[in-house]
Amino acid sequence: MRTSTITNSDDFSGTILIPVFETYSKSIVPITFNGLEIASKVFFGKKDTHYLAEKNDNTYVFIGLGKTIDYKSLKTIFRRISSKQKENLSLSVALVIPKQFTEDQVEAMISGLFLGTYDLGHFKSEKSIHPFLEPDFSLSLLSEKEHLATAKKGIKIAKAQLATYDLVDLPPNTINPKYLSNWAKETGQKYGFDVEVLGYEASKIAGLGAFLAVGKGSENEPQFIIMKYTPVVEVKHLKHVGLVGKGITFDTGGLNIKTAGMVHMKCDMAGGAAVFGAMQLIADLQLPVKVTAIVPCAENSVDSKSFLPSDVIHSYSGHSIEIIDTDAEGRLILADGLSYLIKNFKPEYIVDIATLTGSSVGTFGYECGALFTNNAEMAKKLQENGDAIGERLWPLPLWDVYKSDIESDIADVKNYSGKPVAGAISAAKFLEYFTQEHNAWAHLDVAGVAFGEDEFAKSKHATAYGVHLLTKFIENL
Repeated sequence: MRTSTITNSDDFSGTILIPVFETYSKSIVPITFNGLEIASKVFFGKKDTHYLAEKNDNTYVFIGLGKTIDYKSLKTIFRRISSKQKENLSLSVALVIPKQFTEDQVEAMISGLFLGTYDLGHFKSEKSIHPFLEPDFSLSLLSEKEHLATAKKGIKIAKAQLATYDLVDLPPNTINPKYLSNWAKETGQKYGFDVEVLGYEASKIAGLGAFLAVGKGSENEPQFIIMKYTPVVEVKHLKHVGLVGKGITFDTGGLNIKTAGMVHMKCDMAGGAAVFGAMQLIADLQLPVKVTAIVPCAENSVDSKSFLPSDVIHSYSGHSIEIIDTDAEGRLILADGLSYLIKNFKPEYIVDIATLTGSSVGTFGYECGALFTNNAEMAKKLQENGDAIGERLWPLPLWDVYKSDIESDIADVKNYSGKPVAGAISAAKFLEYFTQEHNAWAHLDVAGVAFGEDEFAKSKHATAYGVHLLTKFIENL
């Protein structure tokens, strides 16, 4: 795909996209562009509206933005145009960029256009190819300013999020732990980060007992995936960030089997997928930050070999864990991921991300992720970066009064409180136990925002929440 910048629309032939801020609906002054006039009675730029016109072999798409616009809404509007108006898009598309637009707004528009190429029908026998995906497609930017670098960045963001859509939406008989380890290796080779994978035997030798316990009931071998990115250019005072993502490729609940909602449990690796997507994007952007990421991948299945409620298992940290509920498995693999990361790589900052608890959904619904950290600076930066792109977070407490929820009589700690309250908090306290009191750790519980319903499909599907958030947080450190 080619991206170019041109300034003279008379030299262009194809589809032209024109974003329009809302004007007065009863204005007698029409909206004009390149000889076209549109009366306000027909179109005046109201949000989530558009108007098509044809002239001189060009298709003009005027896109309503409303009176004001935020990053997420702008991105969604352009995704909608790309997805639902693809029959009106040609192999040559021009985007008109008003002079008052910021770089973030340009990034959102470009990123949204390419997200609109996503097709959830992976296994349909008949599929149409989006014009943007054709080899001879070209995008031109009609602007008084130079936006080429921003456009390229927007495309890179979209490519990482599209890859994450695939990982989360594909079925569990495709996306198993081995598939993810192969994906990580291939992506690392393509974009420039190193990948090490510990299979069953290597994980056993390493002492990853909590991680291995979760995958005992599955015929699919667990994969402990370690990714390491170092910028090519030399950076003074290089910061080091650690990421950990939950990679449960399917969650039956284990022997505490789920009684509802199991059909959607292919999404239980969405936190891990966000880390995979973020690593692709970080390397693609060549950010001047060192990043080490771990995604423990396993399938929580039901079998005669499955771990049992009341088992006591031993974690990588050396601490023993009493199993109260086998459906509280995500925190077990994250515990080993966090311990392994801290002991072997010692990052300055750590963020883990997981579809961890229904409790976080009960608290926030589907509007934001739950944020847990005792580091005020990290909390502020994560929230600010999330607000800027529409991947919002809101804090919940890590008060020591909740420690009693994970205290065990027989082991060092138990994996579930057994109470119908404060589930997201007790899960976060469990993870905190394995951070060795690291002073810059944050936990993101994204169960309500990583997989959901919107206008782009009939069924629940991936949102790629976290890919841009993690990258932007790291970029702005």
